[in-house]
Order: sequence, then structure tokens, then C-alpha cells
Amino acid sequence: PIDFSSLICNEANPLEEEKETTSERTIVVDLKSESGEIMGDHLVRAEEFEKKAEKKLNGWGIFGSKHEDAADLFEKAANSYKLAKSWDLAGKAYLKVADCHLKSDSKHDAANAYAEAAKCYKKVDTNEAASCLERAVNIFCEIGRLNMAARYYKEIAEYYEADQKIEQAIDYFEKAAEFFQNEEVTTSANQCNLKVAQYASQLEQYEKAIKIYEEIARHSLGNNLLKYGVKGHLLNAGLCHLCKADVVSITNALEKYQDLDPTFTGTRECKFLSDLASAIDEEDIAKFTDIVKEFDSMTPLDSWKTTMLLRVKEKLKAKELEEDDLT
Repeated sequence: PIDFSSLICNEANPLEEEKETTSERTIVVDLKSESGEIMGDHLVRAEEFEKKAEKKLNGWGIFGSKHEDAADLFEKAANSYKLAKSWDLAGKAYLKVADCHLKSDSKHDAANAYAEAAKCYKKVDTNEAASCLERAVNIFCEIGRLNMAARYYKEIAEYYEADQKIEQAIDYFEKAAEFFQNEEVTTSANQCNLKVAQYASQLEQYEKAIKIYEEIARHSLGNNLLKYGVKGHLLNAGLCHLCKADVVSITNALEKYQDLDPTFTGTRECKFLSDLASAIDEEDIAKFTDIVKEFDSMTPLDSWKTTMLLRVKEKLKAKELEEDDLT
């Protein structure tokens, strides 16, 4: 006979399951409550530090020492606000830290405090974060820390980039590139300039983008580490030429690129641009599409190249429709 006792013993008891579920819910609620209490404790502590800092500023004492002591207290307040995830209040506290450092002529510390304020504001207000970093940059320029200024200009650009504020992003990537170039940090300068070219071309500022891609390609030829990227930069410049819907322009550009870098002649990138120019000249959309598909199967196109090529194709279609209307 089959012994069912083991099965009966292992059957789930609905009442027990309900008790376990209720117990789990209680634990979650307790944890949330405890977390809220901890946050509250951090806020109380932050406010206490701020009160002590204000009292220190308003009291008697050696002028420089008074502001240094207050800066330490405001920084403790900022850290407590961060633990409470009160990012706006943490940012404001760091601004007070910066102000104290400026009054005690500790400019480097003031710039760092503005940068810390920016990190906090970044979570709640991108514009305020950018403003704080701009203040940090101004101080770093004043004290000759141009590398730090370049780094923070790039960070401001990335804030605007994340917010899809393309024109502002271009402006700050350009500033960062200029500072990096002055400090001879070529790789970082190139990264920023490539961002400028990418976004300028998206805004149909093709000549600006072409100039940047060609310049980076030219400078990269003399660098063993960078020269392998030359064909990519020339391809990007060529695609911008194609977007201008000017076959003469791309033909002249290809001649120039092959003179600039004789090895470019035998590359897939050069053949791709040449074949595309031929398809555009013949106003052959099917041929254009096949050329793109073939290249993409060997070297997958990124979103920027795809966007540029779609623009060229749309112009070809528009021209075809225009000619159909005339006939």
C-alpha cells in the first residue's frame, strides 16, 4: 500500500502561509519606518551643524579662523544632508562652505566646494549644477588650474548633453576642448571636439563638423596611437559632405583625403564614400541602399552614421519626386 503520510505532512498550510506573508509585510514596514527615522536623524544633525556654523560666523573670533571653523561645520551639515538624501539642502550647504573659504581666501577649497555642490544639485537641478561648476571653473582659471577648468567645462557639457540641450552642450564641449588643447591633453581635446562635430552635424552645421573631423585626422596621422582612427574621421567628414548633396564637394574631398593619407585609397571607407557619390550622381536610390547595406554587413553603422545616410537618402528621394513632378 502507498504511504500518503509524507505527502500529507508536506502539504502547504494556508494559515501558516498567511502568517508568513503577514510577518514579511511587517518586516518591510518596520524597515521602511526605521529608514525614515534614520533619515530624520540625519536631517536633525544637519540642522544642528548649520546652526553651530551660523553661530560661529556671528560670534567673536579671529577673522580667518572663524570662517574656517564655520566651513568645517557647514561641510558636516552637507554630509548629513547627503545621508538624508536631501540633495537640494546639501547643495546649499556646500555653497555656504564655498563662501566661507572665499572669505578666508582659500580659493582652491572654495572651487572644490562648488564642485561638491554641483554633484548634489545634479540629482535635482541640472541648471543649478552647471552654475556651480561654472563658478568652480572661474576660480580654477584664476589660480591657474586650467586642467581642472577643462575637466569641469566638459562635465557641464555632459550635463547639457544628458538634458538634450544640444547648443549649450556644443558651447561647453568647445570650451573644454580649447582648454585641454592649451594644456596639451590631446586625447581629451579630441574627445570634446568629436562631440562638437557630432552635434554640429545633427544641427546641419556640416562645414563646422567637416573642419573638425579633417583637423583631427590631420593631427592623428603623426601619432602612432591615433593614426588608426584617421580613416574613421575621414569617413565622418565625407558623410557630412554627402549631406550637403554636392557631388563635386565629395569628389574634391576624396581627392584631398587620398593626398593627405595615401593609405586611405585602399580602405573600405574610401570605396564606400566613392560608391555613394556615384549613386548620388546617378540619382539611383536602389544602388545607394545596396551600397549602404553591403557596408553595414561588414562594418555595422552606428546611429550617427545611420542618421546622416538617411538624410542623404531623403534628399535623393525628394529630388526624384521633384523631377517626376516636372515630367
